[in-house]
Amino acid sequence: MASIESKITKAVIEGVEALYGQTVPEKMVQLQETRAEFEGNLTLVVFPFLKISRQKPEDTAQQIGEYLVRNVPDVISRFSVVKGFLNLVISPALWIEMLQDICKEEKFGFQPVTEDSPLVMIEYSSPNTNKPLHLGHVRNNLLGWALANVMEANGNKVVKTNIVNDRGIHICKSMLAWLKYGNGETPESSGKKGDHLIGDYYVSFDKHYREEVKELAAKYMAEGMEEEAATEKAKQEAPLIKEAHEMLVKWEQNDPEVRALWRKMNEWVYAGFDETYKALGVSFDKIYYESNTYLEGKEKVEEGLEKGFFYRREDNSVWADLTAEGLDEKLLLRSDGTSVYMTQDIGTAKLRFQDFPIDKMIYVVGNEQNYHFQVLSILLDKLGFKWGKDLVHFSYGMVELPNGKMKSREGTVVDADDLIETMVNDAKEMSADKMKKLDGLTEEEACEIARIVGMGALKYFILKVDARKNMLFNPEESIDFNGNTGPFIQYTYARIRSILRRAAAEGITIPDTLPTDAELSDKEISLIQHMDGFTAAVRQAGTDYNPSCIANYCYELVKEYNQFYHDFSVLKEEDIKKKIVRLALSEAVSKIIKNGLGLLGIEVPERM
Repeated sequence: MASIESKITKAVIEGVEALYGQTVPEKMVQLQETRAEFEGNLTLVVFPFLKISRQKPEDTAQQIGEYLVRNVPDVISRFSVVKGFLNLVISPALWIEMLQDICKEEKFGFQPVTEDSPLVMIEYSSPNTNKPLHLGHVRNNLLGWALANVMEANGNKVVKTNIVNDRGIHICKSMLAWLKYGNGETPESSGKKGDHLIGDYYVSFDKHYREEVKELAAKYMAEGMEEEAATEKAKQEAPLIKEAHEMLVKWEQNDPEVRALWRKMNEWVYAGFDETYKALGVSFDKIYYESNTYLEGKEKVEEGLEKGFFYRREDNSVWADLTAEGLDEKLLLRSDGTSVYMTQDIGTAKLRFQDFPIDKMIYVVGNEQNYHFQVLSILLDKLGFKWGKDLVHFSYGMVELPNGKMKSREGTVVDADDLIETMVNDAKEMSADKMKKLDGLTEEEACEIARIVGMGALKYFILKVDARKNMLFNPEESIDFNGNTGPFIQYTYARIRSILRRAAAEGITIPDTLPTDAELSDKEISLIQHMDGFTAAVRQAGTDYNPSCIANYCYELVKEYNQFYHDFSVLKEEDIKKKIVRLALSEAVSKIIKNGLGLLGIEVPERM
């Protein structure tokens, strides 16, 4: 289905060719909404055509306007010229036709995915298996999931992936602390989620380690060592850290006992992660594990070494010299042969390239890693990955809460599970009065609505902000039923669904063919025009990798609908043609709200 703008664009191109004998590209046709003080719906900027027409702006606008009215009267009913601008009045019947198309098309604004569609892989989440997910992970997961939906809505095949950081000294710290202080505790025996249980032992390790460092440093200072030197030596010589390093060596050597413990504790963590992912409404098509990818990365680095892309220093470490690219030198393998994060990412890329015919790779990772991905892009390109040079680092800013609110059990980070639970409980309290007014609502249904509203508030508040910016997440602001919030948009959706249910109860249905001669007000035309813009909003969100385009479009659409609903009656309208059109308007708006919020991973309640 062609949008109104695309129909006008096509007609203008044909008009310019007929009038001036030249074919112009689509991008030269600049359309914008007509300013409120002038008559019209869309305005054509005429200045780009003056070199072709060789006439004054007003004369060029007049000629193009006359051509459009004469040749496409079903699209343009009349026009007016204001200097170099051609203000176009869209034919009333076309607005009805557009509304009918929106009602009929289930996924209005989305591009179809075909066998020939490019494949986009999106990596997000990237947790460590030594602690539960936190507020930063929440923003990461919500952005990754929304971006995946947006890219698919733009006609791409999408594969959602996760890389789990499941190896390294930080993992061994949790394992060692559990062996020393755990007394065989399990998620079942403790009643804790597995990721929280392991996180507690990571904290426990740090607590005992700091005590050892403090004692050793005091001892070294008593022997005459300076405080700074004593502390540094104590950090290296503390028995706990030495044991953790010994455990890591055993892990690298495939020690059966260490590997068995590692697998058992990781399984506890994965079960905990899965609960959090389910609550957030996100999932993955493929999960990669650092324990499987780091060796692959070492192989690719060795391969690059043989081909002369990298070089080895005297201490046996391997480096990439990127000074020709305006960067510095990057370590790829330490002198003892162990890998770094860059090596792991190269190995993961190798496995992914084997698994999928990737056309574009998008990494959803915080902006503190900007330089890392600049380097990774160059290295992957050198190693022959066709998408390496064009990889996208979807870089996002930090997210924090107001000081003192919802501090986690560690006292330093905001726990994702605590945040989710708080949001749902707050929604239940905030909407308690509204729910009492809903007839026949069971306790189970009330809880489900609270979950939908609470999670909608959380997701919308985070996703409405441009991802590149740092943000402050305020739970109280997010769950307000007024303003630019998820609950405000969800409530409008529920109100529309209520109108449509009442219409159905009265035996009023929306016919397949709407009355094209129904009289439309300026407000109704504006609402249809705003809905027509959903296609452009989806396209822009995909082009800019910016889900906030969708969030803010939905808010503007809801504001537009609420103004219409305030000014015009729907069910009490006596003119049956107007009533049918207004019901169709309402249904179309509800569908776009549902699909738009759906791109953000936000559900909508039918009642609220």
